[in-house]
Amino acid sequence: MAKIHATAIVEDGAKLGADVEIGPYAHVGRDVVIGDGTVVMQGAIIDGHTTLGEKCQIFPYALIGMKTQDLKYKEGSTSYVEIGNRTVIREFATVHLGTADGEKTIIGNDCLFMAYCHAAHGVILGDHVICSNSVQLAGDVHLQDWAIVGGCSASHQFCTVGKHAMVGGMVKIRQDVPPYMLCDMDGSDQRIIGPNVVGLMRRGFSRDVIRALKDAHRLIYREGLNRSQALERVENDVEPFDEIKELVAFYRNSQRGVS
Repeated sequence: MAKIHATAIVEDGAKLGADVEIGPYAHVGRDVVIGDGTVVMQGAIIDGHTTLGEKCQIFPYALIGMKTQDLKYKEGSTSYVEIGNRTVIREFATVHLGTADGEKTIIGNDCLFMAYCHAAHGVILGDHVICSNSVQLAGDVHLQDWAIVGGCSASHQFCTVGKHAMVGGMVKIRQDVPPYMLCDMDGSDQRIIGPNVVGLMRRGFSRDVIRALKDAHRLIYREGLNRSQALERVENDVEPFDEIKELVAFYRNSQRGVS
């Protein structure tokens, strides 16, 4: 059975799994579904059509599932937040509902969304994503699996950070960040400085793959080629590991452009 503090409010209709804990002064709305073993701590608010997976931790004063700030939202629309299993939402973080009917804001499994982070309408985080303190994600931003975004970084709408990429602290993300790469600031512009070598080694990528990613980065950013020429060279001259194919496809399919 769920363990609900006497001062907490759990509205009729909310569905709580086994061993859920609801802390003091927390509020759980009527359309919320909370999976087994999840803990909602002091003062947190879970509202709207929100689903939390199993064994999540929602820290004090986080706010999940409130109406989007998007001015295009129409009263009466039904939109959603979905959060996977074992994800941690830290203090004062905010995760908003989608804008249009049926739109979802999604945070995957095993993510860490640190204090004061914000996910706007339609944001999608894959699995194992980490957002450090005060990361601000505008509407429809997509962080793919294993992406890491450093503290106080902010993303323009519709940007994508590729899988296994790492973005440094206080970066203005104005264009897509390619997978497997490390992004930092160069003056007022974001800059891709090379493969995310440390992260890739920690996750078991081979030295051959990392070497190929270094070769790809050199061709794309250091040989004075235009983007089309560089991608052709990568396809022709770099060993065709799956990671290289994914990297090239990311550049070619980008809607925002790749930095």
